[in-house]
Amino acid sequence: MNTKRVVGWVAFFGVAAALTWGPDYFMPSEQGDAAVATSVTPAKSKTRGTLPATTASDKPTVINDLSPSGDLFAAHSWKAAPTLASVNEQSVNQTPVVQVPSAPPMPFQFIGKLDDRADLQVFLQNGEKIYVVRKGDVIDDTWRIEGISDVELRFVYLPLHLSQTLSVGSTQ
Repeated sequence: MNTKRVVGWVAFFGVAAALTWGPDYFMPSEQGDAAVATSVTPAKSKTRGTLPATTASDKPTVINDLSPSGDLFAAHSWKAAPTLASVNEQSVNQTPVVQVPSAPPMPFQFIGKLDDRADLQVFLQNGEKIYVVRKGDVIDDTWRIEGISDVELRFVYLPLHLSQTLSVGSTQ
């Protein structure tokens, strides 16, 4: 029973191989593997529905490529293609305006001062924070107190080393 099955499969594969290679063996193509189709243009004949026999002088028209040109699955859109604006470049030699760096506006408000005989303290407010400062103190690593007088408070903005003053009272 096993040999019958093997013989059956061998016969099946043999017939399949013969059907596959048979047409190429008996009808070889003259132009290789390229697919070529020929067409005959009909001449006018008196009998309707019949085509005239081709003669040796009539050569058939050869069509080399039957595939459609272009991409079959290309994306198509009905929208018009956007047009880009043209830019005319003109050289402009402008000297850049360099601004001198300046300190920001004074963020502190004067609240009051306390004058002990040994030490003068000033009370400043910045938003919700209240600072008690003396000469030489640094506030938030940005402002340093340079001097305190009866009329003004001198600050130095540390990133740029620029001086500013704040009024702290009057001489009266």
